[in-house]
Amino acid sequence: AAAGLSYVGGYVINTYKSYDNFLQDKYALLPAVIIICVAVVMFIIGLIGCCATFRESRVGLGLFLAIILVIFIAEVSAFVLGFVYREKVKTDVQGTMRSVFEKYDGKNPESTVVDYLQEQLHCCGVKNYSDWTTTQWFNSTGNNSVPRSCCRQDVKNCTGRLDQPQEL
Repeated sequence: AAAGLSYVGGYVINTYKSYDNFLQDKYALLPAVIIICVAVVMFIIGLIGCCATFRESRVGLGLFLAIILVIFIAEVSAFVLGFVYREKVKTDVQGTMRSVFEKYDGKNPESTVVDYLQEQLHCCGVKNYSDWTTTQWFNSTGNNSVPRSCCRQDVKNCTGRLDQPQEL
């Protein structure tokens, strides 16, 4: 389990590099760091449990049980807090994404991240393609279209025009 958690934490940290412009809050990596720390603690606790079982130590097994109960309580607390604050996180991420979309010009690093995100997640805009109609890029181009990264990958000659929403 500790190895699995270490992998997940490392994967999140590695993936963060692709989306760091959307998650401007540097504390976004905190869950991944916590996951890695929990993995290290789980490894140590596993060793304590194995040693206590091997030696048939009542004190060691009691300590192991107490630690497992504390971890269980912490997991339940984390689940409840995640459930309670899910709307706040959603609102914060959408606000940050809207600000990044506002800076889109097709050339700057934020634009590259927006294009990458839309291509990887097969999406267009924060909620849908109509989000682009309020951006400076949409108004400055004047061609009534969204970036080509909004196009479906199975469509060959997509121009991103809003009069052909089936291609987006």
